[in-house]
Amino acid sequence: MGVLYTPIVNEVRRLLIILVLLLPLCGAYGQMNVTIVGESANAAGKRVELICYEDMLSLQERVLDEAIVDSTGAFILKCYLTYPRLVVVQVECYSQSFYVEPGRRYEVWLPSFRWEQDEERNVYLDPVELPLEFLNLPQEELNVKILRFDEAVDSFVSEHRVYFDPRFKPRRQWMDSLVASIQMPMEGDDFFARYARFTLAQMRYDMGFASRKQMLGKVLPQPILYHDECYMRTLFDVLGGMVSQGMRKVGKWRLMEWVHQGNLDRYLDSLGTEPLLYDEQLRELAALVALKESFYDPDYDRDGVLRMLVTLAQRSKWKEHRRIAEAVVSGIWQEESGERKKEIAALSLPDVDGNKVSLDSLRGKWVYMSFVRVGDPNSLRELETLAHFKDSVYAQNDNVVFVSIACDREFQKMYHLLRNSRRGVRYTWTWLHFDGQYRWLESMGVVSYPWFILFDPEGRQPYSVTPTPGSGFLLHAPWEKLDEERPKLEFTD
Repeated sequence: MGVLYTPIVNEVRRLLIILVLLLPLCGAYGQMNVTIVGESANAAGKRVELICYEDMLSLQERVLDEAIVDSTGAFILKCYLTYPRLVVVQVECYSQSFYVEPGRRYEVWLPSFRWEQDEERNVYLDPVELPLEFLNLPQEELNVKILRFDEAVDSFVSEHRVYFDPRFKPRRQWMDSLVASIQMPMEGDDFFARYARFTLAQMRYDMGFASRKQMLGKVLPQPILYHDECYMRTLFDVLGGMVSQGMRKVGKWRLMEWVHQGNLDRYLDSLGTEPLLYDEQLRELAALVALKESFYDPDYDRDGVLRMLVTLAQRSKWKEHRRIAEAVVSGIWQEESGERKKEIAALSLPDVDGNKVSLDSLRGKWVYMSFVRVGDPNSLRELETLAHFKDSVYAQNDNVVFVSIACDREFQKMYHLLRNSRRGVRYTWTWLHFDGQYRWLESMGVVSYPWFILFDPEGRQPYSVTPTPGSGFLLHAPWEKLDEERPKLEFTD
């Protein structure tokens, strides 16, 4: 990404501050009308989070509530909702999603679960569902109806999969047969009817049985149902790819020019040349989708895209669009600009003696941070390379520190390695235990082990992916001091 101009940075920071100030108010608005009462077999002491998405475009997560499971295995989560919505219950790196309705009380049971299986398999590439069970749900409860509907669709598609397989030519008549086979109400304005209707409509669109014109003209009603996540998910799917790669009367190069100039008015007006986007409200929503896509397209000026999103977040006459634009900007900023993910966290972790060490105290030096697991052969191999280079790196550079974060669940594994093994006498650098900070690992992008992140003296990450010690990175690392007395090579003709 190019260099962000100071005004953009200031505007983005201002938007983020507004978001931070408003989120607590959103959670506290009105009386808590949704309660999830849970019991567990072996989750005492673990943190349980209730999470939702801000919207279906940015997919930014918001924590609605959190609780620590008490010694009896019980926990309570509460939130305030106006409409039914999808939520996620997450414990450590395991989660399960379901729908909650305003005014309901849910009873859940978390049976005995093998929490340590994430040390045997990569649960990010091969996820394991949190085995949450609902108790005393009536047969007409929303999740029960959605489960029956999904099972009916999956069963039909599985039984006739050759007619739905994209590797062959899908058959329109079998899609019609699927719709006819569903023995559940799909007409009406309640949440489940819309869920069933839009789910099947999106399947029809994805298989090429419905055009974008049909979807926007007949299937997706106006006015826009911002509160309905199923509707918005389908709408964003239909609007995806409609604008950013160019339209029939406005080419991509013209859109790129207006983005580079920051000319939002011309950009929005140009979308009106598409007959399906005559409606100003839908046109602006399509612009939000297109701008998010354009940010990740190397042909576009990324700073220009960010400027236009910030302008939309300030100027749009629709509060829903301002909220979505702010969430998209927040997501881009966190991912690309180092506001959260790429900075050393204000976090304290225990060292091998149990003393808390603040990561913030490491600022001012180059920090080569390794996330490892003591019993992982790949981690041990890279640790041996670190041990080989450590003395020479420290001798030549007094502004470098190696930090290893042991991500094993048991603190004793790190202690045994450093205090009771022959390897430990060579690993004489800073060691800390991750102390169950799964959210922090997720924010740092740690999805496998070993994982390395380099921080500069300002506490920022200069590389999106930091090379491993075994790659030879430590031979010519960016912290090396230049020898001013080294003779310069001069080339002559």
